[in-house]
Order: sequence, then C-alpha cells, then structure tokens
Amino acid sequence: MTNWLTNMSVRERKTFLACFTGWALDAMDVQIYAVVMPTLIVLWTLSKGQAGMLATSALLVSSVGGWIAGILADRIGRVRVLRLTIVWFAAFTFLSGLTHSYGQLLITRSLQGLGFGGEWAAGAALMSEVIDKQIRGRVVGTVQSGWSVGYGVAVLLYALVFSVAAPALAWRILFFLGLAPALIVLWICRKVEEPELFRKMQTEQAARKRSSHFLEIFRPSLLGTTLVASLLAAGALGGNYTILTWLPTFLKTVRKLSVLNTGGYLAVNIFGSFLGYVLSAHLSDWIGRRRTFVITALSAAVTVAIYTLLPLSATAVLLLGFPLGFFQSGIIAGMGATFAELFPTSVRATGQGFTYNAGRGVGSAMPALVGYIGEGAKLGQAIGACAICSYFLVVVATALLPETRGKELETNG
Repeated sequence: MTNWLTNMSVRERKTFLACFTGWALDAMDVQIYAVVMPTLIVLWTLSKGQAGMLATSALLVSSVGGWIAGILADRIGRVRVLRLTIVWFAAFTFLSGLTHSYGQLLITRSLQGLGFGGEWAAGAALMSEVIDKQIRGRVVGTVQSGWSVGYGVAVLLYALVFSVAAPALAWRILFFLGLAPALIVLWICRKVEEPELFRKMQTEQAARKRSSHFLEIFRPSLLGTTLVASLLAAGALGGNYTILTWLPTFLKTVRKLSVLNTGGYLAVNIFGSFLGYVLSAHLSDWIGRRRTFVITALSAAVTVAIYTLLPLSATAVLLLGFPLGFFQSGIIAGMGATFAELFPTSVRATGQGFTYNAGRGVGSAMPALVGYIGEGAKLGQAIGACAICSYFLVVVATALLPETRGKELETNG
C-alpha cells in the first residue's frame, strides 16, 4: 500500500485526494440522517415505515442523479461534474436542518440524492482513468474507503453535538454542519485536471464529428454488461444500505444503548468498514474482482445472520461489529474499478453512473422494506432477512460477469 501511495505523481495524488474527500463528505452528509433517525422518530412520532422511506427517498432519487451526472461527465468532463455534485448535495444537507415536518424533510432528502448519486459517477470514472491498470483496483477501492471516514465523522459529530445540545436542536445542528466540509473539498478540487484518456476521446470524437449517446450502454454489445453490473450493485448496496441505515436504530432501540455507547459500537463497525474497503480493494488486484466479490458477499451474509438473528451478549455484539463492517464494505471496494473496466471511455461515466445507481435505486428499497417488515416482526429479523437476500444477488451477478483485473481501458465504443 505504501508503494503506490508514495509513487503517485502529483497529478494522481491531487485526483486521489479530491475523490477521497468528496466521497467522505458524501458519506458524512448521508449518514447524518442515519444517526438522527432515532431522534426524529420520537420528535415527529414517525413510524418505522416513514423513517425507512426518508432513507430510501434519497437513495432512490440518487439513481436518477447518478445517471444524469454520468451522462454529463461524458459530455462536459469528470472534474466539472464532480464539483457541481458536491455543491448540490451539501446545500440540500444544510436545508434539511430547516425542515419542520416529514413531508419537508422528504423533499430535501430526495433532492440531496441527486448530488449524492452524481458524485460517485463522476469521481469513479475520474479516478479509474488516471491510475495505472495494475493498481486500479486498490486505488479506486481505497477512494471508496472515504465513505467510512465520512461516516465516522458523522458519528463523532453526533456524539459531540447531542452531548451539549438538546435533541430538538442537536439534529438540526448536524445537518447545518454538513455544509462546512464542502468548502474544503471544493478548494482541493480546484487544480484537478481531466484525465488524458478522456481528452483523447473528446479529440477523436471531434475529428469524427460524432459524440457519444447515453443510450449506447443499452446497445446489444453492452446490454448484458449493463444489466448484470446493475444486479451486482443492487445486491451489494441493498445489503450495505440496510446495515448503514438501521444499525444505529437497532443498537439504540433493540440493544438499549445510550448515545455514547451507540457511538462506541458504531466506531468498531466503522473501523472494520474502513479496513474492509482498503484490504478488499488490494485483494481485488491480487486474486481478481470476481473471487473477491464472492468471498466478501458470503462472509457478509453469515456475519449479518449471526449479528441480527442470534441472541448475543453485549460483548459479542461489540466485537462482531468489526467483521460486519469489514465484509459489507469489502463487497463494494472492487465495484468502481470493475465497472470502469466494463465500459469504453465514450460512455464510461454513463455506464458506471447508470449501473451503480440503478443498483442503488433497487437496493434503496431495502431500508424502507426493513421498516415495514419491522412493524410486524422484530427489527433484527427484518434487517437480517433483507441483507442476506441482497448478498445472494451479489453471488448470482458475479457468476455472470467476466474477470476484468488488469484490463486496459477502452478508448472507443
């Protein structure tokens, strides 16, 4: 890991830092809702179904935002779209703190999702095209570990703010704080350049007087790839969002933990998640994308079943939080590089944006489904069932995908 970090060029390092911090900000803003959800359930007397819908709304709309951003990134550039999406989702995170009802928050959360989905599409294409093929998996996967960092910051702010402010005010402060890091990320992005591969593609298209069309990812030669990659994303993200959305509520309402204790348990889970991203990203370069997906998906299914369905002691719940985070994030680590390797440069961001976010749209139903199932069953059972079904889809999709480790990125469609 040290070698590729230290051997990066200045340009690669700037791009890596911009994408990493952008994804961390994305995660912080999204996960703020997860940590304040138990408070809003009490303050606004929300049902579990409504609470789940607030989580699902942002994820569902993000599927549209990701495709739109991918199309724009193939037209006007990866870097420009990256900056636009950062401003967008940070602004609507701030506005969420001004809401006074379920309906208002549903609107701001949904609009936040447009930027949330778009940031990944632009950033994943940008990072994949800048980095050498031999280390693409570990670098792009490590960028995605920024999610754990952002989630960790959200939990830390949750513990701090709720310790000094009343819950009725504290949840608003958290949403307001979501705006500040965006200024830092935009400052980091100011000198990031478009990849040479993308510039070459634009030059070739100009010479041929031809531009890419977003529907090209549905042409016969790419349709199968688009559908299977979307299925993989649906399974990986469905399981991930189930845990990310409901774990804080599960710990507080089922395990009866205090704010500080909930933060401690989540810290163990987040640390495991961070290592899961980084180590699985390296693993995808060492043993291949497909093997890594299968190993992490099966391990995640077993871990979440034990965590949510068995009567465990408090110590066991604390310790199992680590592998729970490790495997749920390990599945996602290889997706950015894999999806980049599946599509040509002319529609790479479009393909990545659509498949990842179509999967996100399908997977986003899981948090809401947990909420509705949880109305008539135990919350742990609802979480476990939805997550396990999601990870089964990952195994099915992986069986249908080609191995792309070490593949040269295609310039033309």
